[in-house]
Amino acid sequence: MQGEDAELTAAVRAAREGDECAFRTVYRAVHPRLLGYVRTLVPEADAEDVASEAWLQIARDLDRFEGDADRFRGWAARIARNRALDHIRARGRRPATGSADDEAELAVLPAGSDTVDEALESIGTGHTMALISRLPRDQAEAVVLRVVVGLDAKGAAKVLGKRPGAVRTAAHRGLRRLAELLDGEEGAGDGVPAPCVGAARGVTEKVRRALRET
Repeated sequence: MQGEDAELTAAVRAAREGDECAFRTVYRAVHPRLLGYVRTLVPEADAEDVASEAWLQIARDLDRFEGDADRFRGWAARIARNRALDHIRARGRRPATGSADDEAELAVLPAGSDTVDEALESIGTGHTMALISRLPRDQAEAVVLRVVVGLDAKGAAKVLGKRPGAVRTAAHRGLRRLAELLDGEEGAGDGVPAPCVGAARGVTEKVRRALRET
């Protein structure tokens, strides 16, 4: 991971100087996970458009960004979340004004399990994302930001506008529940397709490692 972060940091810095090849490297490295996050915020049919709007802003404001790979992922996630909330308000699904708790309720909408595979390389399969969508919404968003996007508690807290302690608590509870769901699927045997059971074993271990780090 350190090597990947070093490469992303170098690519971001080069992209800031106008290197188009470096920007493509940044996009390829960040977009799948960012799109996975967007898909927890808006309906599937709107996710690609919202992600595109986020990348337009990222490209426009990149010369003002300063920081390493971790900071970039958090910055990109904040932009994506803001664009998603703007999109929802514009469509009239929620009032234009509301509390932070109201916005948190927008965090997770069920996504089709066959549409998120590429965004979940670090956690498992689209089937796993479908399980994440069954978590309480504040827990689901915390889990996605921590495990899929790869932010630490402080970075996720900046995205969500919450205290790091609150994000740690939500992520820990969500990961614990996710581990229970995955254990249940692994033990279901004939009731679950073999590929899902196999994926569950690997993902369960990743979730348990993430639990130890929260």
